This record gives sequence, structure tokens and C-alpha cells, in this order.
Amino acid sequence: MSFRQIYLAACLVYSAAWSGPAYAIVGSRSAPSSGIAQSIVTVVAAGGGVCTGTMIAPNIILTAAHCIAPGTANRVIDYSTKLPRLIAPQQVAVHPRYNAQSIGAHRATADVALLRLSAPMPGKSAALLGVPRIPFTPMSRFTVVGIGSTIAESETGVGTVRAAPLAVTGKPGTLQVRLVDPQTLNRSSGMGACTGDSGAPAFEDQDGRSVIAGVVSWSTGANNSAGCGGLTGVTPLTLYKDWIVQTARSWGASIP
Repeated sequence: MSFRQIYLAACLVYSAAWSGPAYAIVGSRSAPSSGIAQSIVTVVAAGGGVCTGTMIAPNIILTAAHCIAPGTANRVIDYSTKLPRLIAPQQVAVHPRYNAQSIGAHRATADVALLRLSAPMPGKSAALLGVPRIPFTPMSRFTVVGIGSTIAESETGVGTVRAAPLAVTGKPGTLQVRLVDPQTLNRSSGMGACTGDSGAPAFEDQDGRSVIAGVVSWSTGANNSAGCGGLTGVTPLTLYKDWIVQTARSWGASIP
């Protein structure tokens, strides 16, 4: 069964209305390391919309809060079987300080959430959880890894894990970081988040290790237009790692 068939099946099975934003990564032709790729999963919301998630424990997935559909509608796609299957999480947690209106306006908020599966995902491994190095500077670099589309307003490329090395721009604080393609600087379309990449991890290289330092929250087209390939808005884990670790541990997971 193709991703498109799974996508349509999800639309039919989970057709409850969901008005959350579809912000999400585009333009990258690179592939992440095999270890990083094995930590990335596809999260399906009500209505068939997709987001990116990251395994941070054998059965715990980190994603964006705005990807979480009401009730128990979220599913995770397992591609390890001959026919991909949809897995229902056992538990879902959204950070208590998350504000949906802030995400819609590209303002900073606690845009992080966790999903607990009943068993480990076959063929998947956990990525390292951390916090970004601060203060941020224009020299700060992050690699965003997601399963989103390669063309704005299209399903092209959705489901394939890709990586986009991006640079910090503007005057970031600890609540939100804006990333750009260092080659185009938001002046023309370049690499960045696109539909399906919401919730994707932003990795930072720390002492030779790739550490999850943030989660993708939104994107724009070039020159802050609608679309993809301009700015990529990331929620740093500076203030939220403790909540992530404590919630995961309350579910019986061990996270360093």
C-alpha cells in the first residue's frame, strides 16, 4: 500500500473535523544519517493531515502540540509490515502552556506534545533529547529532519525522510527561533519546513552528537509570504525539556 493510499485511508477512517494549522519542511534533497532517519515517524491527525514525530524512547514520540487532534484521533504509521498499518497511541500529552492562537500568529508558545505507544515501534530507534546552546547567534546551525512535502501545497515527497541544514536569523530569544536557508536568507525560495514537517526535530551538533534541540512549529514562503522555503519557526526545548522528561517518566519511559 502506498503512502497515498494510507493517507486516503486515514482521511476516511479519521474524518472528524480538525481545524488545527497545517504548518510544516521543503526544498531539501539531502538525506539524514541512517541513525537519525530511524528515529523519525509519521503522525496522522483527524482528517488525514500528517506531521513529523521523533522517537525519544522505544515507545514515546515527540511532536508539536498543534499536530494533536482532539480526543483520540491521532495515529502513527508503521511501515515495517507488508501493508503499512495505523497505530493508535495509548496516551497523549500536550504541554499545559500551549496556546493555539499563538501558533496561528507565528508567536512563541509551548508547542510540544508527546504520544505513548503500547509497544516499541518496529525498526525504530530513539534520538538524543537535549536543549540548544544559548545564546543563539547568526552562526548557530540546526538540521531539521522531516517527512513533509518537497513542493508547497502539494503531497509530493510526503513520507520520505529528508534533512535541511538551516541557520538562525533575526534576534532569537529562548522561546522561539527562526531559521533560514543560509544560501537564500529568505530572499528567495530555499530549504525549509513545508506541509507534513510540523513537529519535526531540529537537531544541533553538540560535541559530535546530534541532539534534538527544538521542534518545528510553522513555516513561511520566501520574503514571509505564504508557503514554504522562507522562514522555519522552531520551538526550542530550553524551557520544555523537563516537562518532556517528567511526562515520559510518568509513563514508565527512561529518558536521559
